[in-house]
Parts: sequence; C-alpha cells; structure tokens
Amino acid sequence: MNTDYFTIGKLAKETDTKVVTIRYYESIGLLPAPLRTGHNYRLYNRDHFKRLSFIRRCRSLGFPLSQIREIIALTDQPDEDCQKVDKIARGHLDIIESKIQDLTQLASELRQKITACQGGTIAQCCILKNLSKQNKTPIESTS
Repeated sequence: MNTDYFTIGKLAKETDTKVVTIRYYESIGLLPAPLRTGHNYRLYNRDHFKRLSFIRRCRSLGFPLSQIREIIALTDQPDEDCQKVDKIARGHLDIIESKIQDLTQLASELRQKITACQGGTIAQCCILKNLSKQNKTPIESTS
C-alpha cells in the first residue's frame, strides 16, 4: 500500500482516536470522506491526519463539535478576519471560567463539610447529615 495513505486503524492509532469516533466525524462532515479501495476500505491522507489532529486538540480544550465546525469553516477562508475565531475562543473561555468559578464554590462547600466531620459512626456522620439537608421544598406532584 502507498505510505501516503492511512487505513482507519492506522489513523486511529496515530491520532489516539477511536475508529467509531473517526467514522462519526465523517458522518457529521467534520472529517472529509476518505478515498475507498476496491474492497471499500477507507484510505486517509495527511490532510485527514492534520484535520483529525486539529479536531482532537479542539476537543481537548473543551470546544463543542458545533464550534469546531465553525472554526474549521473559518480555516477554509484564510483571508477572513481573525476576529471571528477570537470571538468563538473568547466565548468558550467565558464558559470555562464560569465553570471554574462554580467548581471552586462547590469545592469550598465540600471542604467545609469535610472539615466539620468529627468522625464516629455513619449514623453520626455530619457529612451525610449535611448532604441530606434539603435547600428547597420538594416539587409537588402534578398528577
């Protein structure tokens, strides 16, 4: 086989991506359809490798597939203003920072519960008692 092409298994291994994920990215149009052999095997080239690596990097940064699709569309327009990508990245950063703030608050609350724990039996466990407290009234049944 020509070494300029990858089978799906080789592409999966080289990019640390599951085969099913590669097929999914193809099915939703994030990854262009590869060449097919006479036996219908997929053959990927360097461009597929680069695109899949790009997608994986975006996913590792937490970008949703919808935003990755937008970013990829912008990469196909090299003369466009970079502000469009900047806007997407800044919006994503805002979401990440908000999640970090929420998680920091949750960690602080849990830390307080753990610190308040004096040990003892499960029946006396203040962590369980605190977790069992209801902050809101239960939702009433509408049926």
